[in-house]
Amino acid sequence: MKSWNMKKILKEAGITILIILIAASVMSFLRKPSLESDRLPALQSRLIDGSMLSPDEISDKPLMIYFWGTWCPVCKLEAPNIQAISEKYTVIGIAVDSGDDEQIKHYMNEKKLNFKVINDHEGKWREKFKVEVFPTVFVYDGQGKLRFAEVGYTTTAGLLARMMAAE
Repeated sequence: MKSWNMKKILKEAGITILIILIAASVMSFLRKPSLESDRLPALQSRLIDGSMLSPDEISDKPLMIYFWGTWCPVCKLEAPNIQAISEKYTVIGIAVDSGDDEQIKHYMNEKKLNFKVINDHEGKWREKFKVEVFPTVFVYDGQGKLRFAEVGYTTTAGLLARMMAAE
């Protein structure tokens, strides 16, 4: 019979965490949307604050497009990470099946989130980006070329690394 000591326990825990991370990465890769083009589509839309999204706001710099829902438990966990990224980079949130603009604004205020949000109550943007899993993140470089697409939870460090790589 093996005797367990702290070194063996930490080694087993490390191996288990590594396996989980690899499995999560593979699942994210397999579940990410297959877009028809790696070019950023025109994002002309009204934001929940009533303003129009300006093409100047999203050109010549990295852009994160974040599909989420107020009903999504993983999105709730990831929201502070997205907020942190939005303080340095441009983030456009696309809220799917999350109620009217006022409900989304209330949710954003309650969670202390202030990135730009499009209300995709009709599913137009979800269909255009072929999003089926939430949250889904797309990272485009300053020339509008898709650099990363992934689904599920991502840490702030992971999101930041993707944005920096798109610079």
